[in-house]
Amino acid sequence: MKTLRRLLYGEMLVSVALVTLGFVTLFYFFDFVEELQAVTKHAATGYSVVQAMLYVALMLPSHLYELLPITVLIGTIFVMARLAQSSEFTILRTSGLGPWLALRMLLALGLLFVAVTFSVGDYLAPWAGKTAQLLKSRYQGQVTVGRTGAWLKERQAYSHYAVNVGALAPDASMRDVRIFEFDNRGHLVSLTEGQTAQFRTDDSWLLQNVEHAEFNNASSAQPHVARTRVDSFRWPTQISAEMVATAVLKPERMGTIDLFQYIRHLDANGQTAQKYEIQFWKKVFYPLSCLVMVVLALPFAYFHFRAGSVATYVFGGVMAGISFVLLNNVLADLGALRGWLPWITAALPGLIYSLISLTAFGWLVLRR
Repeated sequence: MKTLRRLLYGEMLVSVALVTLGFVTLFYFFDFVEELQAVTKHAATGYSVVQAMLYVALMLPSHLYELLPITVLIGTIFVMARLAQSSEFTILRTSGLGPWLALRMLLALGLLFVAVTFSVGDYLAPWAGKTAQLLKSRYQGQVTVGRTGAWLKERQAYSHYAVNVGALAPDASMRDVRIFEFDNRGHLVSLTEGQTAQFRTDDSWLLQNVEHAEFNNASSAQPHVARTRVDSFRWPTQISAEMVATAVLKPERMGTIDLFQYIRHLDANGQTAQKYEIQFWKKVFYPLSCLVMVVLALPFAYFHFRAGSVATYVFGGVMAGISFVLLNNVLADLGALRGWLPWITAALPGLIYSLISLTAFGWLVLRR
């Protein structure tokens, strides 16, 4: 069985790697052609073709994370169909390769693809995506979410805060920071505005060029505002750099642990977290789709192919993979609009394709 396992695993790993390389190269070309417009627009600031190539290269891990289940399906279908066409799989069956043994072998290889997909999506893609955005902002301006900036909340012992961050600078500092402080009755107590802010290691922010306004109690007979200016101001907070990056950037560019911590922060401060909960559960379930894909590819080894028909089934695999990604994205948006349970919304595409895979396996492999 070691020889058999070495044969199947070697064929599948090479096939999946070549398909992945082809797709990634294609995406790199399309992204680079699109990025050439930014090179022309920001040439005066030093944004050249070299920076554009580096930016597009840093965005490749995000594409790789999305493409891996598709390339696993296409590569595995190609190997299974080619073995069936050349009658090699028939010889393997007569040598003792039963359906359940073949399924266990494919699932073992699928676990490897699950680990690779999880590692890329949880570590490599978030780091590369943030680095790419900061690189681009160095030449094209600050990273923002529009004119209103990003809003966050935090509750502390005797007050709660609403924080507005205008933009993220290329050096990972914040620009145009405003901190609104409210008491437990909801009255505005103070407003602190800083031109820049830095994250510190002692759970605090250090604001620079600060204007601080203190508002007296609204019930006072002589309401007034006391304004002061200071060079720097330390604000203790549990809002981390990852939380601010999530509010400014896209949530899919965060790791699973960072998303979980940000969801807890939103829940603790009474903010809606459904969009981030859906993204969290997608991070959990999406790598497992590689297992679904290898099971879906196994029945292709039991077909009887004619010359030239392998390409047709590979094209069918491409369509099946694209439909899975499309269904995954559509259900995520639909679940956010309809208020569905986040884990059901994220798991539903995998459950649907798992049912299709097991049905195909039971009908084509076991019954026939």
